[in-house]
Amino acid sequence: MAPSSERILEVRDLVKHFALTQGIVLKRQIGAIKAVDGVSFDLHRGETLGIVGESGCGKSTLAKLLMALERPTSGEVKINGIDMAKAHGGELKRMRRNIQMVMQDPYTSLNPRMTVGDIIGEPYEIHSEVAPKGDRRKKVQELLEVVGLNPEHINRYPHQFSGGQRQRIGIARGLALQPEIIICDEPVSALDVSIQAQVMNLLEKLQNEFNLAYIFIAHDLSVVRHISDRVAVMYLGKIVELGQDAAIYERSSHPYTQALLSAVPVPDPEGREQRERIILQGDPPSPADPPSGCRFRTRCWKAQDICAQQEPLLEIRAGGHYSACHFAEEHDVLHV
Repeated sequence: MAPSSERILEVRDLVKHFALTQGIVLKRQIGAIKAVDGVSFDLHRGETLGIVGESGCGKSTLAKLLMALERPTSGEVKINGIDMAKAHGGELKRMRRNIQMVMQDPYTSLNPRMTVGDIIGEPYEIHSEVAPKGDRRKKVQELLEVVGLNPEHINRYPHQFSGGQRQRIGIARGLALQPEIIICDEPVSALDVSIQAQVMNLLEKLQNEFNLAYIFIAHDLSVVRHISDRVAVMYLGKIVELGQDAAIYERSSHPYTQALLSAVPVPDPEGREQRERIILQGDPPSPADPPSGCRFRTRCWKAQDICAQQEPLLEIRAGGHYSACHFAEEHDVLHV
């Protein structure tokens, strides 16, 4: 099913800074970790937006902001036109029904002391209007069947399931409140490769069946390409490139994206020989003290004086997507 033109999530200039303090009793702020620093994007009904980047780039903090698990320093997170960042009490509770999360690790995200039925049905304790008590068992069994598990296993505990089955339980829990948006925070990274494909196929099936919108966070670029309609590349709290998956993977224009793509393993020996491998020097700078101008300039082979003096804007490029680089150019990348 093709994504709709209807926007259900709007993120504008989203910022989250964590204060760095000094002192035990009289704490004073000496700086801030700029985990997310001016992120903007839209999400459409039925669309999958992939978010990729190195560890520490702000992906998981962004997910927490979208879920209202963290309050932003500034910026907006609008779901169906209502700013979630400013909602409180009953309004926030209602909005949270529309956006749910599938966690990264199926071994630690499920309470080992609770049965599968209790885990999946727990959201109904908070949102009782979705499923009255008399209907909950039936609804949980239906969800187990939807994600490919035996409804008769409702009274089993998480340790009685494999890793792939546990992630299906996590997906069923995410579906319980009939959300419009699901955030998948590296949902297959802890699974075997063969099981990853099964979970990915299940996510696509559910998206088509329920017209869900996904934000899919991952390190594995090939996994992101398999499921995403658009891809956003993050570096040190900012989106540096954003566009349709084909444009990003085949005609990337930002040096950081090009470096990421060049590191993806290619099974074809001839393809490996043809690919230009880009090796970045050094480690990412600290988010507490990012470089002036372009944050990638300290590792970029294209960096010039202007990169230190002026921060590049996320602007549309010749390849038909957005890139934040003073020297962006279209770059053909072999198949990932």
